[in-house]
Amino acid sequence: MKLIVNGCAGRMGQALTKLILADDTLELIGGLEPAGSAALGQDLATLAGQTACGVVASDDALELMRQADGVIDFTVPDASVPLAGLAAQARNVHIIGTTGFSAEQEAQIEAAARHAKIVKSGNMSLGINLLAGLVQQAAATLGDAWDIEILDMHHRHKVDAPSGTALLLADAAAQGRDVALDKVMQTARDGITSARKAGDIGVAALRGGSVVGDHEVILAGENEQIRLGHRAETRDIFARGALKAAVWAHGRAEGLYDMQHVLGLKDPH
Repeated sequence: MKLIVNGCAGRMGQALTKLILADDTLELIGGLEPAGSAALGQDLATLAGQTACGVVASDDALELMRQADGVIDFTVPDASVPLAGLAAQARNVHIIGTTGFSAEQEAQIEAAARHAKIVKSGNMSLGINLLAGLVQQAAATLGDAWDIEILDMHHRHKVDAPSGTALLLADAAAQGRDVALDKVMQTARDGITSARKAGDIGVAALRGGSVVGDHEVILAGENEQIRLGHRAETRDIFARGALKAAVWAHGRAEGLYDMQHVLGLKDPH
């Protein structure tokens, strides 16, 4: 499978480069960086601290997409949305680990998925997505007599809050209760607040240090709690999940999928 890495000079891009080069079933054919990036023209393996591989960073997404089977994309919404459009033109695989999309951008990605094979998730970790399945099951079983709170901890450089992972877990809880997340999610409590409303799903974002990602879902009932959590120790877990998603999506019908489909927790049809 011929792959492109969007944002190849970033931390996730470098992790993806290393894993693709180490996998005999995958071929790294290009890396994308925005116009003006200091990384343009540099060897992707060198950027990742390895021996040169002969593939250099480019800003010509259209040409690379013509040659590729798919693109792995952990960047920013303003870069991911137009790339989804190019994936639709080429009928390619587009793996989106980017977070922080607006409602309008989400709609644009859904439109692109009519002609592209898009796997989009707020977290590509296999463990996190299994956790989301457990949270959905727990929320469905326990009902809104149990309060749900989600703690989201990331490194100091993260620019969006709550994280895509926290929103993924919150949405899993909302799905378990068969409610719309935007009707029940609470992300800010400050000063004198009213008592907690039954059925609310609280999300608290913490930022500091070099934390890759810590998440805990607390289900609090009368005199008992259930705590379900996940700790990411390296970004490689997200890169491995994204590559698994790319291989899974290759050869499938066009559509918008998530990691629950990749893990077999949802029927893709």
